[in-house]
Amino acid sequence: MGLKAAFIFVAPDADAAKHQAVIETPIVELTVVGVSNYADAATAARGLVEQGIVAIELCAGFGVEGVAAVKKAVGSKAVVGVVRFDNHPGLDFKSGDDIFS
Repeated sequence: MGLKAAFIFVAPDADAAKHQAVIETPIVELTVVGVSNYADAATAARGLVEQGIVAIELCAGFGVEGVAAVKKAVGSKAVVGVVRFDNHPGLDFKSGDDIFS
């Protein structure tokens, strides 16, 4: 198997236990997880690295504070990247920092 990666998205009613999927390709195994806030994202990220995930990408709903919380949660166990919107269209054109912090 190749790279084990994850994509975490944040949405107010998401539940990491229910809203997740794994997509397997010959090169990448991608786990997608939905969380409802930054604290849940940090918890999910810690669990993902325990499963061997080495790269985590965060959706554009994460503001800088959310990215920092996930990075702190995983430390050097995984690299963390982000998709960026200044104002996320799925969050009423606000940053996740305005909603989830």
